[in-house]
Amino acid sequence: MYSKLGKNSKILLIIVTIFAFISLLTINSAMTYIPASNGNLVLKQALWYLIGIALVLVIMHFKNEYLYRNAFVLYIIFCILLFLLLIFGEPVHGSKCWFKIPYIGSFQPSEFMKIILMLVLSVMINNYKAQYNDPKIKEEAIFILKTFIIFLIPSVLTFLEPDTGSVIMYFIIYISMMFAGGIRLRWFVILVAIIGIIITAVLLIYGLNSNLFVKIFGTNLFYRIDRVMSWKDGEGMQVTNALASIGSAGVFGHGYNNTPLYFPESATDFIFAVYASNFGLVGGIFLIGLILAFDIKLIRLIDKKIIMPDKYVLIGIISCLVFQQVENIGMTLGLLPVTGITLPFISYGGSSLLSYMLMLGIIMNISEESSSHKYRYKF
Repeated sequence: MYSKLGKNSKILLIIVTIFAFISLLTINSAMTYIPASNGNLVLKQALWYLIGIALVLVIMHFKNEYLYRNAFVLYIIFCILLFLLLIFGEPVHGSKCWFKIPYIGSFQPSEFMKIILMLVLSVMINNYKAQYNDPKIKEEAIFILKTFIIFLIPSVLTFLEPDTGSVIMYFIIYISMMFAGGIRLRWFVILVAIIGIIITAVLLIYGLNSNLFVKIFGTNLFYRIDRVMSWKDGEGMQVTNALASIGSAGVFGHGYNNTPLYFPESATDFIFAVYASNFGLVGGIFLIGLILAFDIKLIRLIDKKIIMPDKYVLIGIISCLVFQQVENIGMTLGLLPVTGITLPFISYGGSSLLSYMLMLGIIMNISEESSSHKYRYKF
């Protein structure tokens, strides 16, 4: 099948293969500080990559059109799963983000909801653009309200887990896709103003009366804001040790499988710190360069003649991946607050890796599409 792929798809596959190699190497190095009770994470990640390849083949067989036609059904199913998670999910580090599946592992619905949100919004924007060439304010307002409800339902359910990182990703996806859909700038100005007022009010209560804040918003939100404020003040053992590991690595690093300091979530949130401490500045530049090459390939696909839903979903995927890359590496270097967002294709995690491979399948379908069509889908 590889020989039948176009040039862009082949390049993307080569880059992801290198990502897989780096991921397995780095997770193996991170195992130094991970309890043996967690099992062999390297073997598990390799298995998830193999399942991911099979998922890519399935997506390429059915094509993106199949996903668009079933997007809203998937949306309803995963909203139900997010709701059930609040009732039946087992708490891990104080969060109900995963279903425990015996003999297999855990399943995180919010990772797949990101893609489903992209698919639903792509279809909604496509249908809206096909129906209205020059929409009036009222028509545009109604459309924005509909899409905002689609965004809001999983956001509230995910926030209650609590999983702030995924909610941020939903918001990034929603804003980028609505902007690509040609929504008038005034709506974004209004949205920014409303968000600014809400954040200002919340932070004022947090700073002036912490007891009142806990009574109104609860301890979970207080803890999450406290983490952000701790980052601002330069506190936090995770970031401190990650910076020390990276800073002491020099040009070529401490050497493979040699991570001098312990920090939690070394195979997931802080995997870049493990990689950079092992391979130094040279290794860090190589990985960042590889990430940039992957992103640039995706951005160039937007210029190609592709069917309209594909254009919107591709923008959603790019915004999702780029934000996660910047946020993960930025928080590791102490430049951004710690949010629990992983590094795509590199961090350990079955649900997250399978969601990225699902994105890859969608991307490769877009890359292989040579003609331009305009569809209107009905839910």
